[in-house]
Amino acid sequence: MQDFWNQRYSEETFAYGTEPNEFFKQQLELLKPGSILLPAEGEGRNALYALQKGWKVHCFDYSESGKQKALELIRPFGFELDYQVCDVLEYRAEKQFDVLGFSYVHFPKEIRPKAHEYLLSFLKPGGTIIFEAFSKSQLGKSSRWSKKFGDALFRR
Repeated sequence: MQDFWNQRYSEETFAYGTEPNEFFKQQLELLKPGSILLPAEGEGRNALYALQKGWKVHCFDYSESGKQKALELIRPFGFELDYQVCDVLEYRAEKQFDVLGFSYVHFPKEIRPKAHEYLLSFLKPGGTIIFEAFSKSQLGKSSRWSKKFGDALFRR
């Protein structure tokens, strides 16, 4: 799977564009800037948006190509970005975060519960999770974001 993402992110264009995920953007607007962890951040579109809004952004992905594209995306803005290349269960941080932001982060079912529990250990008490994902029922269907559906996914 790592080869798949390295190949996808090595293309000249950005696989998901350079604008932030709409649900992520709307939910981040409701929060006071602090520290945020973005697992499986890919090419950095959500990281850039958070940086522009005053957040201290930390992220990881297991694609080196994704990291290089993220750094390329933020370079013109002069921001610092803590971006590790690692598997979810290898991620390390010496701090906890105010927010965990998941935008279509789908871990393999064999490690999903362990990965989610592990990542929760990086959330400060009283912290917030922004989470948007597909369910199995979405397979084979169109994937348009819906405000009505998206709002139901965010809980503080």
